[in-house]
Amino acid sequence: MRRPTAGRLATALLALSALVPLTLAAPTAQAVPPSAAVFTGDAYADDCPPDGLDPALAARLDQAIEQTLQETGTPGVIVGLRLPGRGTYLHTAGVADTATGQPMTPDLRMRIGSETKTFTVTAVLELVDRGLVGLDDPISAHLDGVPDGEHITIRQLAEMRSGLFSYTADDDFVHDLLSDPTRPFTPPELLTYAFHHPNVFAPGSKFQYSNTNTVLLGLLVEKLCGLPLAEFIHRNVTGPAHLPHTLFPQGAEFPEPHAHGYTNQTLSGRIADATDWNPSWGWAAGAMISDLDDLHRWAKVLATGTLLSPATQAEREKFIPVPGFDDSGYGLGLFRNHGWVGHNGSLPGYESVTMYLPEQDATMVILLNTDVLHAGSEPSTLFAKAVTSIVTPEHVYDIPAES
Repeated sequence: MRRPTAGRLATALLALSALVPLTLAAPTAQAVPPSAAVFTGDAYADDCPPDGLDPALAARLDQAIEQTLQETGTPGVIVGLRLPGRGTYLHTAGVADTATGQPMTPDLRMRIGSETKTFTVTAVLELVDRGLVGLDDPISAHLDGVPDGEHITIRQLAEMRSGLFSYTADDDFVHDLLSDPTRPFTPPELLTYAFHHPNVFAPGSKFQYSNTNTVLLGLLVEKLCGLPLAEFIHRNVTGPAHLPHTLFPQGAEFPEPHAHGYTNQTLSGRIADATDWNPSWGWAAGAMISDLDDLHRWAKVLATGTLLSPATQAEREKFIPVPGFDDSGYGLGLFRNHGWVGHNGSLPGYESVTMYLPEQDATMVILLNTDVLHAGSEPSTLFAKAVTSIVTPEHVYDIPAES
């Protein structure tokens, strides 16, 4: 059985590679400033007019997306492209609900898994810009109880080089989640699963994708600003970025309209409807919800550092190569893949890819309502590879399949 992850850069990245209680001092509050192609003006309102791509190119994309849908068995998918100077493209295919046959439409909200990390790390970097924390501060200076926390820096947490065990790889966690996927988890509970295990390497010495890192960063934000993480992100990230349909749920709430999501990450291995599973187990690493319009906007905000100082964005973009991945690297809560910059997301029932190509000022958003692997690959990767092979053949998004 595959272990649930709040988005895998992929599980393939994770493959590269006594209980310690977490105690928090009282929060110190800081002043916190407040199947058919469909085109919608709002989705492309910023700087790219809603003009379609060359019809022959659009037809090739239509065919590639429909073929990938059939090959992977994906229930439904939304693919959006903004290509300044070339036009825009939006294609929806398949169904949002297999029980009713409701078609997939571009206005649906979706769970975005590990794309949540981009928001949490942005929140941390805003606190860096305010002088409330330094990237090279040890986490022990702010949170107690982290194994080897005096040697693990904020930077290492954000770039997945802390060496902390990921709680999503813990057998007890997997059993507890899949035995009752509607149950809530608290951040300290998640860390308890992680801290049962010894650290897997010395801080900074290797890369390993670990959701434990981002949960700690979420707790860091709460400690420094005296606000719940969801509220801080709303006030300081999604609000200023003008993302009205992006939210950090408190539990299993899922505003309409949304697609149903389907997974085989169950105790039986059979496909289940995971729409109302509680994503609190992903918290700062994977709980958020968004839609096509917002993610198009976020792709560029994230990759160009709109909400950060140039100096902090430059630190964010120090992409460190990941062994085994050609022309790819991980920075601070985002990655580079063959020229594209952004993040993907996966959690039971949903996958997403939100990327920006600086060379062409282009954005790509892919949203689908399954996380069932196809021949070892995440279906979101297969859609992104099919699309970029056509529109940016010199920059083909690709993550190797699990072996």
